[in-house]
Amino acid sequence: MVRKHITSNSAFEDKIGYSRAVLDGDYVFVSGTTGYDYTDMSIADDVVAQAEQCFLNIQQALEQAGSDLDQVVRIRYIFPDKNDFEPCWPVFKKYLNAARPAATLIIAGLMEDAMKLEIEVTARLSAIPE
Repeated sequence: MVRKHITSNSAFEDKIGYSRAVLDGDYVFVSGTTGYDYTDMSIADDVVAQAEQCFLNIQQALEQAGSDLDQVVRIRYIFPDKNDFEPCWPVFKKYLNAARPAATLIIAGLMEDAMKLEIEVTARLSAIPE
């Protein structure tokens, strides 16, 4: 299978030289995704609202690649402030309860102060038959 690059048309992709996601073989690798609404490059002040937007952005990239959030097998959460993690749990459960991926939390600075979290996922292209 040929590698396919997925774009969200974010200004960051062009400035930095990366893709929102890459489809390679049976997997989709979604880049670290923040809470920006890429239609107008706005970002909410609230961490929970940013988490919601992260998943909308990730969902869109996965759909463009032929996958969905139920196929996520790995997720990495990056938070500058560890106290922002727990308020986002209901959002994580809302979008990932079916997938229940392997998860890692990293506490680290992000590129802009407005960014309160970044989420990176790996998903299968399709479900494994049971």
